[in-house]
Amino acid sequence: MLRAHRGSLVPALVGLAALTGLAAWPHGSYGTAPVLLVLDVAVGVAALAAVPLVLRRPTLAGVVLGVLAALSPAATPAATAGTFVAARLHPVRTSWRVAAASAAGHAVLVLWRPTGLQWGWWMVCDVAVHAALLGWGAYLRARASLLDVWRERAVRAEREQERRVDEARLAERTRIAREMHDSLAHRLSLLATTAGALEYRPDLSPEQVAGAAGVVREQAGAALDDLRTVVGLLRSGPDELAPQPGLADVAALVDQQRAAGTHVDLQVPDDLDLPAAVGLAVFRTCQEGLTNARRHAPGSAVQVEVARSHDAVRVRVQDDGPRGRAAVPIEGTGTGLVGLRERVELLGGRVEARPAAGGFVLAVEIPVTR
Repeated sequence: MLRAHRGSLVPALVGLAALTGLAAWPHGSYGTAPVLLVLDVAVGVAALAAVPLVLRRPTLAGVVLGVLAALSPAATPAATAGTFVAARLHPVRTSWRVAAASAAGHAVLVLWRPTGLQWGWWMVCDVAVHAALLGWGAYLRARASLLDVWRERAVRAEREQERRVDEARLAERTRIAREMHDSLAHRLSLLATTAGALEYRPDLSPEQVAGAAGVVREQAGAALDDLRTVVGLLRSGPDELAPQPGLADVAALVDQQRAAGTHVDLQVPDDLDLPAAVGLAVFRTCQEGLTNARRHAPGSAVQVEVARSHDAVRVRVQDDGPRGRAAVPIEGTGTGLVGLRERVELLGGRVEARPAAGGFVLAVEIPVTR
């Protein structure tokens, strides 16, 4: 904190020098004496030189400024500013000593160089000014410390969020690899069985051979689609997974939401055939969109659309915003969309999540090669 205020020390000293010059200007019956004029100038310069001492040695600086303030009014600007600087940079248990020394010096000054104001009133003003400067400086110091704490917490929170996002990506990749294990194993088993039939059944007719070859070709293409998903991912954990949901399970998912009181309009083609990995991604998209609608827009009407073009499947989940009184949002982990984005991008697709028409829309597009 001390280093941060060094840059503003020079202009502050220039301003104090100007005030010191005004304070040392001859005034009253004492001001006409050449000896006192020389004393005022010397004391004013010495007080200015003592102000930077407040940065490192506040107690010593307070004593020096208090003594100089007792000798000449030319030290008043520097001594008064020393109180504020001490309160701004040091704890109250230290800065009050500087304030007390400065106030005492000014009280002594009036005893032998009266200003025309009664000594009692002078003391009231003297104590009030130093108390105000002490409180103001302490407030600014506490405020700066609080801002530093908030800034540090913000940095820590940002790092924690980055860590959670990284963990979510890793967990999603691991989960995708494990989910695809059963599907890929099934396809490879079917490939092996069909190829074995072609090898050990020379009596098959040309039509049967062509049909078996078609099965091999179809399953090989599907297996390649699955392999594109799991390349670079490792299957961890010995536990077996239950069969993974797909496009056919979206209707059951919507029924669950309707049973919970959510109005959902579902539009899915009946003849839509998708690879297992893409179907799972479609299901997860609908699941994430419905979950977010229930969490952040309770009471809203949700529209779920799944459509297939020539080379891609598109999923859109949109709500129209919360109904009635503003609901208290249910806090989530903030990683659901991260995991969904990771899953879709591994399939070569893209995810768009944004506010729309008073609500929120989650749109996903995934390329489909067959």
